[in-house]
Amino acid sequence: MREKVKEAIKTSYLSIAGNGFLALGKFLAGFFGNSYALIADAIESTADVFSSFLVLVGLRYAAKPADENHPYGHGRVEPLITFAVVGFLIVSATVIAYESIENIRTPHQIPEPYTLIVLVIIIGIKEFFYRFVSKKSDETNSSSLKADAWHHRSDAITSFTAFVGISIALVMGDGYESADDWAALLASGFILFNAYLILRPALGEIMDEHMYDDLIEDIRKSAYSVKGVLDTEKCFVRKTGMTFHVDLHINVDGAKTVKEGHDIAHQVKDQMLHDLPEIADVLIHVEPLDPNLIL
Repeated sequence: MREKVKEAIKTSYLSIAGNGFLALGKFLAGFFGNSYALIADAIESTADVFSSFLVLVGLRYAAKPADENHPYGHGRVEPLITFAVVGFLIVSATVIAYESIENIRTPHQIPEPYTLIVLVIIIGIKEFFYRFVSKKSDETNSSSLKADAWHHRSDAITSFTAFVGISIALVMGDGYESADDWAALLASGFILFNAYLILRPALGEIMDEHMYDDLIEDIRKSAYSVKGVLDTEKCFVRKTGMTFHVDLHINVDGAKTVKEGHDIAHQVKDQMLHDLPEIADVLIHVEPLDPNLIL
């Protein structure tokens, strides 16, 4: 698990560096190339830097071991950090929308053609970041890293709409100078939609929503592999950061002694922690099954 944390933190550092570099490049290209869509893109990338930094802080805090005041660990800070990332997205979208409307009302020059080349490069880099960070979030079970990945994807979408808007302005000429501003306005809508996509699973995580069917199936399989387990009943899973805590009810022969049932429960726990390293702890409840009902 420690390796997963290190991997997630390294990925966050990469996100911060990449966003900072791209924000500067977009701003310079937008300022000198007369493109507010690119400047709007730079605003979002700047917000990305701060949100990625928040993710980094959250990952470091979530990695702290359980203590007397936090017996389940500190992993629940991850969805809280995700909420903060969503907040950054909403603020970015609002600023971009407001400034886009202001620029649509104000006559300005057609963007320079070279801004299209800049945007193609940016889209490629951002899509790479999205795929890379998303893969790392899946490997580490990190919801805040997943939010960071979607932040990269929203940035790529913003850049794509800017590319379309600038292309329209360059091809159509006079009278279409504000096409890239309309593109930036459209991008703000995409950003808000992505904010919802990021928020929804994080909200489910912090509310302990049932959404781990595949893991529950693996938990039951692991329990059945232990001699003496006749059946499994209730299985509840809660996610805390990159790990899971499990409550499982197992059925054993009712004729067995309390100690025998207790030993079986310990074997189930040990087997589960071995088979599923993403599980941090398991609470086993033993239910006696009437021997007459055992086939």
